[in-house]
Amino acid sequence: MISERDGAEEGYYFIGVGGVSMSALALLLKDRGARVRGCDDAESDMTRKLSACGIPVHIGGGEKIAEGTVVYTGAIGEEDARLKGARAAGKRVLPRAQLLGMVASAFPHVLSVAGCHGKTTTAAMLAHIFWAGGRPFTSHIGGEDLTLGNYACTGREYFLTEACEFRRSFLSLHSEVAVILNCDRDHTDCYASQEELTEAYRAFASQAERTVVNSDDIRARSIPHALSFGLYSGEVRAEDLRSAGEKYSFTVAERGIPVVRVKLGVVGRVHVMNALAAYCAARLMGFTAEEVRRGLENFRGVKRRFELVGTLGGAPVVCDYAHHPREIAATLASAARLCEGTVRVVFQPHTYTRTRDLMEDFVGALSRAEEPIIYRTYAAREPFDPSGSAVALAGKIAGAGYEQTPARLKKRLLGELREGDMVLALGAGDIYDVMRSISAPPSRP
Repeated sequence: MISERDGAEEGYYFIGVGGVSMSALALLLKDRGARVRGCDDAESDMTRKLSACGIPVHIGGGEKIAEGTVVYTGAIGEEDARLKGARAAGKRVLPRAQLLGMVASAFPHVLSVAGCHGKTTTAAMLAHIFWAGGRPFTSHIGGEDLTLGNYACTGREYFLTEACEFRRSFLSLHSEVAVILNCDRDHTDCYASQEELTEAYRAFASQAERTVVNSDDIRARSIPHALSFGLYSGEVRAEDLRSAGEKYSFTVAERGIPVVRVKLGVVGRVHVMNALAAYCAARLMGFTAEEVRRGLENFRGVKRRFELVGTLGGAPVVCDYAHHPREIAATLASAARLCEGTVRVVFQPHTYTRTRDLMEDFVGALSRAEEPIIYRTYAAREPFDPSGSAVALAGKIAGAGYEQTPARLKKRLLGELREGDMVLALGAGDIYDVMRSISAPPSRP
């Protein structure tokens, strides 16, 4: 429960406030009347947005923290001097996940979305359903919806949030409806096995009143649930799929009975599954099928999800957050169906442990691209590990190249691009900013 007695009077200080989840929580607390400040290592669009909203942001270290509560991200190590100083001063120190759980507990109804991939899109779809249906909601999204951003508030009855499995942070949430999109192996730095990861999802589901699961995922469907969805199994299915420019329409069938026709406005077959998940959660909350349809069709996407960011040598440059082998394969398949020439893939690995432990899967997914370029690893919180490096990955893919600076990447692409080609940049690190820096802005209609 967030209240003045819980820290609003003394204020909150966010270390790493420019992160997408941290910034959303900072905006939420400010809306609740709390005094909020923060810091980040570098200025960004998000830190500028926070400053414009009245949240002071200090860039770099060395700032004195006067606030009574300090919030930090998982990227900040426990040995961080600011955390040590805050604890020594007797301040309350909260990891991001704990604060999220406290925030959620203040709402009568909580809907949370978990899974290795698809969380952001599904949570954003739910926000549009609630918006279209006129329900008072607050959304906390792990990406920037093109319309609503990473935080939106029309009321305090329903809380819509992503639920991240990293370090079991989603166990801070107790939901009325929890969605499990998939249980793919990931975060090998904190889960020793697939079984351990699946058990974490099972524990997350056990804390919810009702759970929605992807029945096409063999591990997810083993988790007790109230409703299931899928293309090939489940109580709620998508039938009669049709595609126009990789934007899909389909009929939603509930237990074999056709109910409503949905036409999505975003690129990619994978979004059919995300839409089904959002549909199930909304139906459990009492929405009509027509209200759900309207919300899904209003959804126009999230930044870094098959986003056109510019052009290079006359070729469109598309960025996607895909950083897991299954996401890479799905995004590449969509791009190939849209591109008349060759899809020129640039992939930036995200963390050494993920690359090392899923190496075979990464090689399989990226080998489907023609001479992909592997860009230097985004290490995030991890020390260098040659066995999981971008160089190691490039060496295992036939025809792949490696680049480590924006200038060399641009030069290489310009030398390889031909008429009709597309540049597809994949990854969850700074590749998005790199591609924007070396591309010309996209032409607007």
